[in-house]
Amino acid sequence: MRLVKIKVHNFRAYTDEVEIPIEDLTVIIGQNDAGKSSILDALNIFFNEPKGLPDVDDFNVVSSSDTLSITCAFDDLPDNVVIDEATPTTLADEFMLNCDGLLEIKKVYPKSGKTKVFAVARHPHNNTCSDLLSLTNAKLKDAAKRLSVNLTDVDQRVNTQLRRAIWTACTDLQLGGSEIELAKESAKAVWEKLKSQMPVYALFKSDRPSTDQDAEAQDPMKVAIKEAIAAQEKELEEVRIKVENQVQDIANKTVEKIMEMAPDLAKELNPRVETKKWETLFNVSLTGDEDIPINKRGSGTRRLVLLNFFRAKAEQDSGSKGTGIIYAIEEPETSQHPNNQKMLVEAFEELVAEGTCQVLLTTHTPVLARRFSRERLRIVAKNNGYVTVVTGVDDAALNSIVNTLGILPDHDIKIFVGVEGKYDICFLKTISSILCEDGESLPDLSKAEDEGQLVFIPCGGSNVELWVARLKNLNIPEFHIFDRDNPPGMDPHYKVQADRINELPNAEAVHTSKREMENYIHPDIIVAKVPVYSGPQAVGEAHDHVDVPQLIAHSIGTNQRRAKRLINQELVADMTAELLTAVDPGGELRNWLAAIGVKLQN
Repeated sequence: MRLVKIKVHNFRAYTDEVEIPIEDLTVIIGQNDAGKSSILDALNIFFNEPKGLPDVDDFNVVSSSDTLSITCAFDDLPDNVVIDEATPTTLADEFMLNCDGLLEIKKVYPKSGKTKVFAVARHPHNNTCSDLLSLTNAKLKDAAKRLSVNLTDVDQRVNTQLRRAIWTACTDLQLGGSEIELAKESAKAVWEKLKSQMPVYALFKSDRPSTDQDAEAQDPMKVAIKEAIAAQEKELEEVRIKVENQVQDIANKTVEKIMEMAPDLAKELNPRVETKKWETLFNVSLTGDEDIPINKRGSGTRRLVLLNFFRAKAEQDSGSKGTGIIYAIEEPETSQHPNNQKMLVEAFEELVAEGTCQVLLTTHTPVLARRFSRERLRIVAKNNGYVTVVTGVDDAALNSIVNTLGILPDHDIKIFVGVEGKYDICFLKTISSILCEDGESLPDLSKAEDEGQLVFIPCGGSNVELWVARLKNLNIPEFHIFDRDNPPGMDPHYKVQADRINELPNAEAVHTSKREMENYIHPDIIVAKVPVYSGPQAVGEAHDHVDVPQLIAHSIGTNQRRAKRLINQELVADMTAELLTAVDPGGELRNWLAAIGVKLQN
């Protein structure tokens, strides 16, 4: 199950119901105290149900309502659920999906009393069949009899089949929006099944003290412990039952023996075995050199414990996980050097690329926020005491981003280099370093970036307008490199965007003459690393315009994202000045670097 939307109502500063779409990687930006952390905290309450939360201070102070609600919507749903006598059914067949085909779960929290859970669904409104999920088997049979439903081929012991027969017999279900309380009979059984398949939610807050026994250092390891236990769930459950039965047996026999000596006392005793969660039996302590605890190291080092946990997760094969994971990280830039912030962003992107987790970040730092595409941005702002959340996909949001981020607090920047994605950044930095080491008078882009003179902007092609709006009035040169994508004879894919940039003062945009950056890797390197490569194996027109990542992905049985990572992190490192000349005899790539170098020297 994958989270695609959260709604909060009457929660802290969120007076009216506010909806926030969630992506694979979502970046929530805004000024201090705008309401960014409240979104992450609301999700923590929804998924983890921490004791005592929400408390009275979580209720909106303006509203007169005695309840608040947190709603989450999911896609990537289970194909079926089993709730009655091992008979599979689907959420769609039970009319438990909303009008968009999503599972939408709403939790309503009163100031006093128990939490109520609802499925917001497109459900039958016809009074004769609107509440079937809440009916017992006997009442379902009565309903079927009252409606003269033919039950000839129906196993009347199975509620799923009875409901299906009644709904099928109803000529007008009158489907419409409903809130189905998941508290009785089959509705409760469905909820119990769904809870076990929901993503694990791990929240890491910025204001934790960060010792090796504090939550910031412990929580990532606790997630790892939960996953390890989940992998052994069947075996551990068998152990639990055996131990529980054995202990219960001896407890019962003890009471029997007491009965022989003190009957009155024995009557007061009730043997009961209580068990704890397996994860409470494990604790991880992190130490450094010479057993120096992490809490005795600097704050940046302590935060790197978190960073490297994410990096390790990115490298882990997560294909065997039973559920997904949502990592929520509040202000990940805290105490981190700019280089580590870049590593952090790359680690998050690698995590979501695996397809088994989602990442939510909050930040009010422009340096971090500008590294993400506009589709991943959510802007939180307060207007007259009310919180609004907009996505970075329209003009209004664009203006909000610019106003929220303000002027970039970088004073040594000499050039912005726009590319289509993070792998292009890796390619250009590696190639420039190779040429510099070979003695060519070209800039080392990695060094320029580390020194704060150059900032890469991953425009993603369609996001160019967003970044141009962010950078205007800063009077800093821009150099944008677009992939051609289209074959010769057709205009480059992003010609319109490039033409617009070239009309601006102090800005330049170029296109690759080849299909994309990966086509500047010499075929000899590709074949050496990927012997089964099925693409052109010699320099020339054929190699210049094929989809190299797609061919490599197909050759080694992986996806294009992993193929791009292989090309731009490993294959490019084997390039030499001579090989680049062979594959780029016109010196196109060197000319780009030279143009960037001129701006860096000004």
